[in-house]
Amino acid sequence: MTRKQPGQDWLPIRLIKESNFWRSLIRQPYPTTSRTRALAVMNNVFLHLHPVRVKRHAVRYTYTFCLGGVSFFLFLVLTVTGLYLMFFYIPSVDRAYQDILSIENSVAFGSLIRNMHRWGAHLMVLTVFLHMMRVFYHGAYKPPREWNWAVGVFLLFCTLWLSFTGYLLPWDQIAFWAVTVGTQMAAYAPLVPAESNLILLGSIEVGQETLIRFYVFHVIAFPLITAAFMVIHFWRIRKDGGISGPV
Repeated sequence: MTRKQPGQDWLPIRLIKESNFWRSLIRQPYPTTSRTRALAVMNNVFLHLHPVRVKRHAVRYTYTFCLGGVSFFLFLVLTVTGLYLMFFYIPSVDRAYQDILSIENSVAFGSLIRNMHRWGAHLMVLTVFLHMMRVFYHGAYKPPREWNWAVGVFLLFCTLWLSFTGYLLPWDQIAFWAVTVGTQMAAYAPLVPAESNLILLGSIEVGQETLIRFYVFHVIAFPLITAAFMVIHFWRIRKDGGISGPV
């Protein structure tokens, strides 16, 4: 039996490392140089989303306060908690409020999950707004980032709309009259006032049709739209050279 030399792998391990399967799985050796570190990042399905190098100011917490990252994290929290709440909620004017009471009092961890969802929504509106302020005051909307600024403004609108549509779902008096006032503002929209109001309400007043529409907007339409534009937003940050520097 031959003795294993220092730095030499055993035969089974060496055969595995020399196989096509291993080369397809581990495409780069352990990164020890600048070139191998760059190749390891670019050839990895997860790491390639991040740049090989970042500017010094981009990793300074006091420059960005991680407001964009916190907003994205809150979106993930809202997605997970919202999926949990969907198991116990039916968008019906006869059952919606009772389902909320059941979630609060009877569902395991229901009160905790609902409060995480509610306060997470409030915090996301705040962090997205502060993120937009940070970008504006740092001049990060200037060329070549005009398109990404427009995408960010649209994401702010999506965040506000998600918060507004979720406000009706408990179907209590506060939600009912708040949405009544909010949707009546659409009747004063330019060019298509009546159509805008009808699209939101689905009827002449807040009722079952409105609840269904707001539920679909809140749990399907705008979460998917927001997720898609988040991907575009992150991609454009990479394409525009990373986080903009101090002006």
